[in-house]
Amino acid sequence: MKKPILAAVAATAFLAFAAPATAQTAWGPGADDAAFQAMLRASFRERPGAPLTRLEQDPVQAFCSDPAASQSRAAAATAERLERENFAAVKFPADGQFLGDWRRGEAIAQSGRGLTWTDGANQANGGNCYNCHQISEAEISFGTIGPSLLGYGKLRGNTPEVQRTTWAKIWNSKSSNACSNMPRAGHMGILTEAQIKDIMALLLDPQSPVNK
Repeated sequence: MKKPILAAVAATAFLAFAAPATAQTAWGPGADDAAFQAMLRASFRERPGAPLTRLEQDPVQAFCSDPAASQSRAAAATAERLERENFAAVKFPADGQFLGDWRRGEAIAQSGRGLTWTDGANQANGGNCYNCHQISEAEISFGTIGPSLLGYGKLRGNTPEVQRTTWAKIWNSKSSNACSNMPRAGHMGILTEAQIKDIMALLLDPQSPVNK
């Protein structure tokens, strides 16, 4: 989320100038850390569709945002454990069907709406996939934070193993990379199971523009 990140940067900059240069000013599990968290929460108001619970970190978020933890000698083992735990939390399709309609999947990939207080409660969330990935050659506006997905299914095939791996990555990206920048679309309730099926079809259906 962009707003909490900006607020964190602003709060850190303010305290860096306002606080005396002592050992106690370093961020960590102490009084200063509690003060920072209080300042962060005070910077936002609860809104419909934008609850303050978004500011709360789960174990994998806390690990990846703490340099002392993520760069420690035990970091690799901790990351592997967190990946196993996140993979165990992946919910695969209840009916065993992984692919929906790639046409709907393209519309979901294009949409960045949802999860803000200005969006209607009944409005479907978008996947905002083009914000980080190249997906279709017809789309000239795309991000490069994530890898290009052109030819995703053509290169990998459409085997049950590929379907499960791809589903797990979309549902919970941290199931394979603890500190992935990719949103956990299913795990965090951003996209529904049906929407993820449509995104899956966009990536794997031979008729999708991704694989032409």
